[in-house]
Amino acid sequence: MARPLLFGIVAGEASGDLLAAALIPALRDLYPGAQFVGIAGPQMLALGVETLAPMERLAVMGLVEVVGRLGELLRLRARLMQELTARRIDAFIGIDAPDFNLALERHFKERGIPTFHYVSPSVWAWRPGRVKTVRRACDRVLCLLPFEPAFYARHGVDAVFVGHPLADTLPLHSARLPAREHLHLDPDRPVLALLPGSRRGEVARIGPVLHAALLEFWQRHPHWQVAIAAINEERRVQIEAIFADVRDRVHVYDASLGAGVGRYVMQAADQVWLASGTASLEAMLIGRPMLVLYRFHWLTYWMARLLVKISIYSLPNLLAGTTLVPELIQGEARPEKVLEMSERISAQGDELASRFQVLHRQLRCDASRRAAEAIREVIDARR
Repeated sequence: MARPLLFGIVAGEASGDLLAAALIPALRDLYPGAQFVGIAGPQMLALGVETLAPMERLAVMGLVEVVGRLGELLRLRARLMQELTARRIDAFIGIDAPDFNLALERHFKERGIPTFHYVSPSVWAWRPGRVKTVRRACDRVLCLLPFEPAFYARHGVDAVFVGHPLADTLPLHSARLPAREHLHLDPDRPVLALLPGSRRGEVARIGPVLHAALLEFWQRHPHWQVAIAAINEERRVQIEAIFADVRDRVHVYDASLGAGVGRYVMQAADQVWLASGTASLEAMLIGRPMLVLYRFHWLTYWMARLLVKISIYSLPNLLAGTTLVPELIQGEARPEKVLEMSERISAQGDELASRFQVLHRQLRCDASRRAAEAIREVIDARR
């Protein structure tokens, strides 16, 4: 009897960990006994994935920030190439983290191993020349956004739209009361949710802006409760230090509460202030009014302005093709702008919820099953 398939798999941050954790059971349905080895987060580890390094080592964002750890990242990638080659993996799946994963994918593709990239790099938005790298590295790209495959088709890249697992998981209507009970919040008082990011650097840049804005927000809305989500204990400690002077008025939750703490915090909320990223998509699927903000290292931002080809950044706005939710980037991410946009989205709550639900339905495609089947098509054709 043939041995079970062995997949190499690398997730670079919390959102990739969640995607992989939904994909792995779907692959095991198609390939009973399949095993996985690479770089895994806590959700993947719970499914028996063998990790060769902590996922936290890849959780770095920004051009300048990556340069500071380039040597470490290159050594880690070389070790993964060597180890996964020695293990004789049958296929390799890179989950997001394109600057790290595409080189791994190319290495294995050149050795005849089927390679997949799950979550399209934003080549349609910035550094479009990377599409050539994707073509050389991937046998198939698994896209979360419906407009992406057409872009890849123009460049000779095999890409398929699979939808997003979060859209399958989350109901079209998310109730606030159960989440507030889970978080031990007052069910009768409105809740403001803050999600300052999953990485140390982004929390350090965004946290103080949220703190200053919150103090002014309470001047206008003293009865609001505040719930803050931290991706892990380390981020919780960092966030509590930033909000130390109002510690008795905010509730900070981390993963000790259980998986998906950010989701509970957003479900409990009447409004969300968050760092740009996957959390904005989750807030959209939950149906909560939000404002999105981000601050980069100044040199990263200066270089990115030369490369970025789009004027909107957050996932809800990209999906809608217009500015549904406010985006405060770099110099615009100031406390007074946060307050201004907060008042605006409060007035648009019902309209936004309706638009969000239309987008939710677009992404609801049984994504993990479709992604697993797209992988199987390539593997079985090779075999």
